[in-house]
This record gives sequence, structure tokens and C-alpha cells, in this order.
Amino acid sequence: MKELLKDIIIAIVIVAVITIVIKPTIVKESSMEPTLYENNYLIINKLSYFHKDHPGHGDIIVFKSDLDKTDGTGKKLLIKRVIGVEGDVITIENGTVYRNGKPLTETYVAGQETFANDGFEVKDFRVEDDQVFVMGDNREVSLDSRSPEVGTVDESRIVGKAVVRLYPFNEITRL
Repeated sequence: MKELLKDIIIAIVIVAVITIVIKPTIVKESSMEPTLYENNYLIINKLSYFHKDHPGHGDIIVFKSDLDKTDGTGKKLLIKRVIGVEGDVITIENGTVYRNGKPLTETYVAGQETFANDGFEVKDFRVEDDQVFVMGDNREVSLDSRSPEVGTVDESRIVGKAVVRLYPFNEITRL
């Protein structure tokens, strides 16, 4: 009986540690194509930015938005790529994204040009402290920092960094 109780306690501790460190997530929309597709299953590292570590350029993050879920059960979690971090100056001009005056080489957007959403101009936009400027890889459909509905993301709203795609199984990869 003692051995069974010991095994149960160890199992509970392992499950608790895993749920503190990782969050399984399913991609629900197409805003990150061609990098991530709808119904991809991801592992999110919830401790990536613990203890003052800041997101880096190119990180794929999951964050809490102010957008309502379509079923009315709360706020949406969004997944986007970090384009700018605190202190960066972002400009979107003639279909190209510039960070600190230099054009970005964005092979992950599959040749799409990038434009501001709904007339929201991005010209010499300085990313404030503890904020990140994010965009989806599928720029034509992504609701992201180019839109006032999302804006820049406060680092305190970041759930974690996407680190692994687990499904589909033939596409398992580190992100």
C-alpha cells in the first residue's frame, strides 16, 4: 500500500511540474501560415520569459488578447511572431517591414508584402518598455500589432513561447 501511495504522489508531482512549465495549445486560425496551420498541436514553454527574460526578435509567442472568443466564453489567446521589442522603431512602408531603419528579411511570410491594417499607419513607431510588436506570418489575414484592436502586447500578457510543433506527426519540429 505504501508503494502505491508513493507512486501516486510522484505521479501527481510530475503532472503538477509539467502543467506549470508547459501548455499544450492548438492553432485555431490561419494567421501564422505558412509556419503554423490550423489544428497544429504546439507545446508552449510558460517559463520562457520568467525572471525578466524578454522575448526576442522572431520568437513565436502566445498571449492573452482583449478580443472576445466567438462563443462568448472569455478572451482569445493569440499566437504571433515578435517583430519588435522595447526600444525598436518599426515602420511598414511599400510592402516592407523596417526595424530600426533596416528592412527585415522575412522568409517565413512566403513572399507576401506587408501593409498596415485598416488604414492604421505604422511609421516610426517606437515600441515602449515591456511591450512587443507582433505580427502573424500570414499578413493578409492576421489581426496583430498593426491594428488598434490588438496593438503592442504587454509582456505581462504573454503566456509563453511556442517551442515545439507535435502534430501533425510528420511535421514535428522545434519552432
